[in-house]
Amino acid sequence: MEKLFESAIRNKIRFGYRGMISTEDLWDLGVEELDGIYKNLMAEKKDSETESLLSEKRANPILETKIEIVKHIFGVKVEEEKAAEQRAENKAKKQKILAILARKQDAELENKSAEELEALIADL
Repeated sequence: MEKLFESAIRNKIRFGYRGMISTEDLWDLGVEELDGIYKNLMAEKKDSETESLLSEKRANPILETKIEIVKHIFGVKVEEEKAAEQRAENKAKKQKILAILARKQDAELENKSAEELEALIADL
């Protein structure tokens, strides 16, 4: 993966998105925008692989690098979104458990006798 990004920097790779953007700008895009760039790159790859009697079919390493970079960044973004959703779910679940615990503690205090409550007050 490191070689991909090194290649992108050395070759000053730019991506077509509302003009031209650099590799590091891809990190600021959402998954929908990255998907759009990926589709454009795949269409470009398909066009370049069209066989012709007039020209030889040649692999385009820069295009392949672009595709791999977009796929990598997309994958990282998707994983980050999943992790954020999991953290939000866990936070909501924790809040719910804390609310239930507070209600149980209140109910426990409600069930104490007057003498037990007075002793608790005296301890404070």
